[in-house]
Parts: sequence; C-alpha cells; structure tokens
Amino acid sequence: MNFETIGDITNIEIIAVGNSIRELERLRKTYGSGRWRKLKGFATISLDDGSIYEVHGIGKKEIKIKRFL
Repeated sequence: MNFETIGDITNIEIIAVGNSIRELERLRKTYGSGRWRKLKGFATISLDDGSIYEVHGIGKKEIKIKRFL
C-alpha cells in the first residue's frame, strides 16, 4: 500500500521496549535485530486513490489505518 503522510506525526510516545513487545520475534525475523521500541503517534495520510485516513501507530516499518476521514 503506497501512501503519503500529510503534515507531521504528533503525540509520539514509547509504549513498549524490548521483550514487552508481543510480536518481537516476528519483527526480528522480518526486519532484523536491533533495539525495538513500539511507538504510538497520530498522523493523516493520503492513499494513491486520493482517500484520506487518520492513522495511529506510525512507525518506520508498519502502520495501522484507524479510520477514514
């Protein structure tokens, strides 16, 4: 899924570090080892088809689209 972030990512906070992350093994297998942190933040994105969504959990690796705006 291709998207473009509109504006800044706001309210960024760490919600889990290291072994506190439930999917740590999957992340390590997929992306490699490192100092994994689970972050929470909010942003607005635009998809290729022009639809706009509010997302939460923005990160370098994976995001979750929460609702259509």
